[in-house]
Amino acid sequence: MNVVEAQRFLFQLSMNNDRAWFKANEARYESAVREPTRAFIREMAGPLARVSTHLVADDRKVGGSMMRIQRDVRFSNDKSPYKTNVGVQLRHTAGKDIHAPGVYFHISPDEVSLGVGMWMPDAEPLRALREAVRDRWPAWQKALNAAERAGFTQHRDALSRAPKGFDKADPAADELKRRSFIASFRLDDRETLVPAELGATLLQVSEYMEFLCEAVGLPF
Repeated sequence: MNVVEAQRFLFQLSMNNDRAWFKANEARYESAVREPTRAFIREMAGPLARVSTHLVADDRKVGGSMMRIQRDVRFSNDKSPYKTNVGVQLRHTAGKDIHAPGVYFHISPDEVSLGVGMWMPDAEPLRALREAVRDRWPAWQKALNAAERAGFTQHRDALSRAPKGFDKADPAADELKRRSFIASFRLDDRETLVPAELGATLLQVSEYMEFLCEAVGLPF
């Protein structure tokens, strides 16, 4: 996938975020963004299967791995009709029904990144994740260390104190404060996204993903 062409379109969209401009440039959106992204999703299927057969690359135009570009503005003060980024979710097979670990690609005019994990899970899976980290602390440390060696960084989305029911003196206390378990890898230097290379990168963080899946009772 040509990242540069997609970023060029997204930058111009950020400068002209209205329906008239988008309508006039819809053919460019299809050729520079949507169709290359759908092709990228198809090409990720093989490398993704080598990471886990429970992660899905779905190239459908609607309802697939590519997130819609239209914004939901119903409850937002920002009425801009379009997102100025491309989002690709390679979900766990259970991900449509429950919170489940997955893979996420993000392209914006000034950032390209790969993320893995669970973003803001509901109370029940979040508690299961925290309990798994507490009860299997050495295994979580091992998974974290492997992710860090591969160049992944965990998002610092956390509470200011230990959550209710967890000991603030626990060795895992800082990790137990997390509201999301997401690790990301920056791809800003890439002019193209090569599925085989990205699959190899995901293999390096598979231990992190497997831990999260086991914590919420899902296969990996």
